[in-house]
Amino acid sequence: MSNTQQRSFFFNVDWLMVFIYLALCAIGLANIHSAMFDEKYPTFLDFNTDYGKQLIYVMVGVTTGIFILLLDTRFFSALAPFFYGITVLLLMLVLVVGRNVGGNQAWISLGGGFRLQPSEFAKLTTCLLLARYLSGTNIRVTETKSLLVAAAIIGFPMLLIMLQPDAGSTLVFSSLIFVLYREGLSPYFLILEGLFITLFVLTLKLNSPWFIVGALAAFAVMIVLLGRRNRKLMRTVGIGLAICISFVFCVRFIYTKVLKPHQKVRIDIVLGITSDPKGKGYNVHQSMIAIGSGQMWGRGYMRGTQTKFSFVPEQGTDFIFCTVGEEWGFAGSVVVLGLYLLLVLRIIRIAERQRSPFSRIYAYGVASVIFFHVVINVGMTIGIVPSIGIPLPLISYGGSSLLSFTIMLFILIKLDSNRMGIV
Repeated sequence: MSNTQQRSFFFNVDWLMVFIYLALCAIGLANIHSAMFDEKYPTFLDFNTDYGKQLIYVMVGVTTGIFILLLDTRFFSALAPFFYGITVLLLMLVLVVGRNVGGNQAWISLGGGFRLQPSEFAKLTTCLLLARYLSGTNIRVTETKSLLVAAAIIGFPMLLIMLQPDAGSTLVFSSLIFVLYREGLSPYFLILEGLFITLFVLTLKLNSPWFIVGALAAFAVMIVLLGRRNRKLMRTVGIGLAICISFVFCVRFIYTKVLKPHQKVRIDIVLGITSDPKGKGYNVHQSMIAIGSGQMWGRGYMRGTQTKFSFVPEQGTDFIFCTVGEEWGFAGSVVVLGLYLLLVLRIIRIAERQRSPFSRIYAYGVASVIFFHVVINVGMTIGIVPSIGIPLPLISYGGSSLLSFTIMLFILIKLDSNRMGIV
């Protein structure tokens, strides 16, 4: 490899990643234009409209991506603590001077109709700092100290975002457990997370914590008897039982005392506890109608009746996938989801070919965040997860979201382009 090649701007860039990024941005622009179309401002160059602003965001994003490719790869690891600190300060600032939109105090007004959402950039900087820490010398997630520090890196911004309160963005950080798993965390932690999700659903669905406690106790006794009363097993089962019972009662407390009324209603609707298609469940109900009406090939671009007459609120942001489903049909939805699947698989492949632990860990962080966003966003538009309000990456309207995901991806592209030169 010659020095000229090493210095070349285009050398070793993963063009498939760049193509997927541009394709998703283009799909986003088209669907935002359709969902938010204003006859007074028909073109993308009318910057008074949301689709005009989104075009600006895409142009800024592409420019930022090119700038990132010009930077030295050591820049990202070296300044990871600084970037993390800045976003933490912004998350604190937004609690004081932030603008409340939809019940969440998550935005800082920049003037001219533009707003900054620090929580979007916190996902990026948390991935960077987590990768910086876990790639350090003698750091192993199997050791308690290392695991606690990694959990603190993830948990601190989660706590600040929950205070906004923004449950959707808070839950995104939980996806980073897959990064820890890739770096050696016991699979029992994943099983434990799955158990907690199951207990959460059952606690709310059955509305009887004592029934669940009884079932857990009976299961624990069965395990101990099958283990022939092994003392170590009994101690482990006892600790696990205490944790699970505590979690059950914590769920009841959080549900009744902490969650806002609209958040509880959304959870109840998804779990089938209540039905409110004309009230709190209106968004999801109309979204499902829109997606179903698209059938196989869709109604055609800008021909969706649900979209055209604004039956679905937030159809350019959190519920933009219903625009895809109605106008592009099942076939178009498969294409969009296929692009996301290709993107995540490509990121994982890039992660596994890295020589640098920092690059590998960061890549898995990016893959986890994007995967979580797509699954939850699409899931809430078809009514299988609560409506918690997180954007569809690169497609939903929003400058903070688009710029954050752009920076995420182009940092990875840059790290990968120089993978033979760093260890």
